[in-house]
Amino acid sequence: MRIDLHTHSTASDGTDTPAELVANAAAAGLDVVALTDHDTVGGHAEAAAALPEGLTLVTGAELSCRIDGVSMHMLAYLFDPAEPELARERELVRDDRVPRARAMVRSLQELGVPITWEQVARIAGDGSVGRPHLATALVELGVVDSVSDAFTPSWLGNGGRAYADKHELDPFEAVRLVKAAGGVTVFAHPLAVKRGEVVPEAVIGGLAEAGLDGIEVDHMDHDGPTRARLRGLAADLGLLPTGSSDYHGTRKTVRLGAYTTDPEIYGEITRRATGAFPVPGAGGTRPV
Repeated sequence: MRIDLHTHSTASDGTDTPAELVANAAAAGLDVVALTDHDTVGGHAEAAAALPEGLTLVTGAELSCRIDGVSMHMLAYLFDPAEPELARERELVRDDRVPRARAMVRSLQELGVPITWEQVARIAGDGSVGRPHLATALVELGVVDSVSDAFTPSWLGNGGRAYADKHELDPFEAVRLVKAAGGVTVFAHPLAVKRGEVVPEAVIGGLAEAGLDGIEVDHMDHDGPTRARLRGLAADLGLLPTGSSDYHGTRKTVRLGAYTTDPEIYGEITRRATGAFPVPGAGGTRPV
């Protein structure tokens, strides 16, 4: 089985619609794909309706969190999307995205970048606006060569010159809320140092004690030694090690299925979840 547990669609900051994403996942030879848009479940229904036969959809979201001034992302899988506490927190984060993006546009303008809100809004479309949309604008303007190049202290990286805070969950509260909604939590790209400051390993240990289920080990922003370090940390803390592409369509160069999760780990995630269940595809045929 080929299992990719971290992807994004146009419901947040990817370039594939949810329907296109599941079609592309099948074409990439995946057996399981998780749709984990930022702080929203808005793409799940479309993805499920378009799901090809032979591909299983894991519903999820990537929750924006912050602890001690450091931003981090929490992947939440198979939770009940109607659970009111978690739904309310997702709404608070989404509501803060537009003011935050406008503030970053102003900061970029003050740095001499000819970016406009209209440009960013066009790029975001109906999605939940975020830094990747601003990064795409910087690429369009020739300020940086790639979206990844915009996520540095010089521009949009955590604490960078044009960075602005938004409402974010405390990660311990995120773990509690997701578990209360019957879901499973995995700390996304925990040591992606090129994105900015990362949380200390002691915090990961505390989260494990609080019920964190896993950490994302195999990821494009982790080099070989970092993956080995995280795999050892997962073993020490009893956490599930996952692998994922963090696919954003054409917004990033990484391909669907570039990094995958072991089937046994996926099986344990599904066993722990009680809020929702993986959706088996029956809407079409897998591309040849």
